[in-house]
Amino acid sequence: MTTSATPLGPQISALLLTNKSLVPTPTWLATFLSTQRPATPLTALYQTALFRLLASDITTSLSTLAPNTFAADVHITNIKSRQLPGPIVVQVLDIEDMSKSRWEQIEAIEALERGEGTKGREIVRVVAPEEGSEDAVAWAKAGGPHKLLLQDARGLRVYGVELREVEGVGLAMSIGSKLVLKDVSVARGVVLLEPRTVVTLGGKIEALHKGWKEGRKANLRAAIEDATK
Repeated sequence: MTTSATPLGPQISALLLTNKSLVPTPTWLATFLSTQRPATPLTALYQTALFRLLASDITTSLSTLAPNTFAADVHITNIKSRQLPGPIVVQVLDIEDMSKSRWEQIEAIEALERGEGTKGREIVRVVAPEEGSEDAVAWAKAGGPHKLLLQDARGLRVYGVELREVEGVGLAMSIGSKLVLKDVSVARGVVLLEPRTVVTLGGKIEALHKGWKEGRKANLRAAIEDATK
């Protein structure tokens, strides 16, 4: 156990806030420090804390105080436009490529499942890219703009839409990935994402990502059915 939790806690908190706009709760930080070896260098503690925060559910690990979360009335659609100064840390719970219809997305998933792709008008055999590989990232970046379901530390969920391509945003990103929003605009309850207002920190919540990946096709079909009712 780390015996110097009192002086180390503020130092790590300051580094996380200054470098990544992350504000862990005192409980999370104390629990983290209690698992670390004595005399671990501060830099190593910071890097480990950052890795674990990016893999965590921010509703249990980050502060819920303003301005680190959305305004409670962010969903109100009769407000034409407003700006939230932030920095607001959010995690991605869902992502959709708006350049393709839901049927097109289902067909693309099924084609990859069959090991098929297209070359011009010709159907060719392909090897599905491994998750995280350069080919997977290139494939996932091919579309856009993207629609994201975002969640803040209080658990408040709101949709975000790319106005312009944001580095790191695409179907290759993991569910649970963290974004920092600064001076972001909200129009009729939708967060407008653009490079100057969004920083992608990365990260992944393994259980959420696995469930999203396995249920993605079924969720797209359900959305189509709901839209036709």
